[in-house]
This record gives sequence, structure tokens and C-alpha cells, in this order.
Amino acid sequence: MSTLTYLDNNATTRPDERVVAAMLPLLTEQWGNPSSAHHFGAQVAARVEEAREHVAALLGARPSEIVFTSGGTEADNAAIRGVLGARPDRRHVVISAVEHHAIFELAEALEHEGVAVTRVGVDGQGRLDVAAVTSALRPDTAVVSVMLANNETGVIYPVREIAAAARAHGIPVHTDAVNAVGKMPVQVEELGVALLSLSGHKIHGPKGVGALYVRRGTPLRPFQIGGSQERQRRGGTLNAPGIVGLGEACRILCELDGMHWAGMRALRDRLEAGIRARVPEALIVGSEVDRLPNTTCVCFPGVLSEPVVLLLSEAGVCVSSGAACSSGSIEPSHVLQAMHIPPHIAQGEVRFSLSRDTTEADIDRALDALPEVLRKVAVSGV
Repeated sequence: MSTLTYLDNNATTRPDERVVAAMLPLLTEQWGNPSSAHHFGAQVAARVEEAREHVAALLGARPSEIVFTSGGTEADNAAIRGVLGARPDRRHVVISAVEHHAIFELAEALEHEGVAVTRVGVDGQGRLDVAAVTSALRPDTAVVSVMLANNETGVIYPVREIAAAARAHGIPVHTDAVNAVGKMPVQVEELGVALLSLSGHKIHGPKGVGALYVRRGTPLRPFQIGGSQERQRRGGTLNAPGIVGLGEACRILCELDGMHWAGMRALRDRLEAGIRARVPEALIVGSEVDRLPNTTCVCFPGVLSEPVVLLLSEAGVCVSSGAACSSGSIEPSHVLQAMHIPPHIAQGEVRFSLSRDTTEADIDRALDALPEVLRKVAVSGV
């Protein structure tokens, strides 16, 4: 395959060359343990703290409020379980019905443990009503978790308004900002959240590292026990190379200051216009509401998404499907189900997600490949 057209950036992004360069010394020369008392370890610890400052600067937070994790999933788990553990008298959690699986499946596990969970629904465009979230609050609510932007549809949620409403009741709000960071302004003071999750590999950083913002004064029981690292909030030897890479990715985003967003939005709009012209019956999900500038979620009625994704891959175009395979059938994603999109439409979900690396040529190659792929799927009857 001579040319790779990569439009699956909500799954992962290409590590920036500057990120890789920043990480290499931590793998070859400065390989000490940052928790060690000797000078060799202290050199690594200094690099870790520099990275912490870069992450904090991106979010408008204090460095002491940043806890490094193994990624967004751990950060989500640490936030919810940490608050519940610190408030044992409160056994109720509020989430949206369209959260990432890191929250959605965690909520199911919590229910088996006796925690009550309220899932607040969305409308057909994916909008989440602040009043509906507020009405779900109870005296025993420990935490509210609402993602900042949806990973499938790109729809942006009113986290600031939700945080203000919950704060009036003394309830902390966590937001999964994994797919929002780097694609929209994310400032913790403006959002008013107590906790926020992010992940390195979604912002041109390395896989296997993330961060949890914990507002100063927020009660949080450590999620991982086994050491005094991270101010005793997360035990375990620090992934210094990954942390430095994450810090560099955040530094680059601070330097860009959102200058790449307009270009991504223009390419997304070019993609959507091309899809509408070639496949008029296609449904672009959430197109009437505020979305991330890089995400297009399309449902192609009457076809299944998996064959479309596979055939596009054979044509050199990388995209993803929000559908889940189970027992030989295709089940629409919980996000589209929550939006009440009919199954025969939702089963044809394909997500295109762009990055600052995406070019016009990438968009045009995807658009050129799409009609023939849909024709083959329709002919094969899958």
C-alpha cells in the first residue's frame, strides 16, 4: 500500500516527531527511577516535573493538581472510584447515556457493587439538557461525570453549566476530556470541574500515559495503592518516558494555541460536503449542533459498517465503526441508540476523524474510494 489515508485520529494519533525526540533520552541515557534519592534519579524527576508543568499550563491548572496515569481509562476509573471511596456515605453517580466505555462500563460495574447510577439521555442530535442532569441529583450523589465531547459524534456537551449546577449542591463534576483536548479550548477554571481526564495518544503523544486533573481540595481516595508517588495519590513507578512525551505534546498544543482548529474544520466540512454529494441518503450525526472540528460520524442506511470499514481499509483509507460485533450480529453503538437513531440506519455508522496532519489529498482520496466501497457492500448484501 503506497499511500496511507489515516482518518481514525479519535482512535489514536501519530506521535509528533518532537514528542519522540523528547522521549528518547529517557529510554537511552536518563533511564533512572524518578523516585530514587540519588542525583541520577533526580535528573529524571526534574523532567517529570517539567512535563507536569506543561500539562498544567495547557489546562490552566496548578502542577500539583496533575496526577499522571496510564491513560484516559485509568484516569476515568481513578476519578469516579476515588470520589466514591472518599465519600462512602454517598452511593449515587450521575452520567450521560453517551459516555465512553471507560465510564459507561464502569457504571455497570458499580451497579453490581451496590452503587445507584442515573444515566441522563440525549436528543436525536446528541444534545444533553442541563436541567435533566440537575434534576437527577440526589442528596446521596457522590459525583457527576459528563464527557466534554463525544468520541463517536464529536458533539460537545454543556459541562460548564452542569458543573455550576452541581457545585451549588456540593457535588463534584468529572469530565472525560480525552477527545476534546487539542480540538477545543479546555480550561479547568472556566469549566469549573473538579476532575478531568486526558490521554497522551489522542494529542500526538505516546500511548500508555495520561493524566487526571484533581482540583485542589477535592476528596479523592487513591485508586492504585503501592507507593507514595504522585503525592500519595497513585502508587507505582512513574512511566517517565511516557510522561515526558505527554508533557511535550501538551507544550506543542500550548504553542499552537488553537491555530490548527480552523484548518481541521475546513477539511471536515469538505469531507461532509463530498459525502452529501456522493451519498445523498447518508445521515451526518449531530450536524445541527456544536461539534469538534475534526469529527464526522456518518450513517449509511441499509448497509453494515464493518464491511465498509474493511473495504475502505483495503483501499488504503483508515476509518472506524462505532458498532459492536456480538454473536454474529451487528449491534449499533450505545451512543446512537441513546440518540434514538433507527437500527437499520445506525448499523451503517462510520466515523471519520481528522488531525492536524490531515490534508486535502487525504479527504479527496477517502471521497473517491467511498462510492465504490458502498456499491460493493450493497451488491454483496452485507
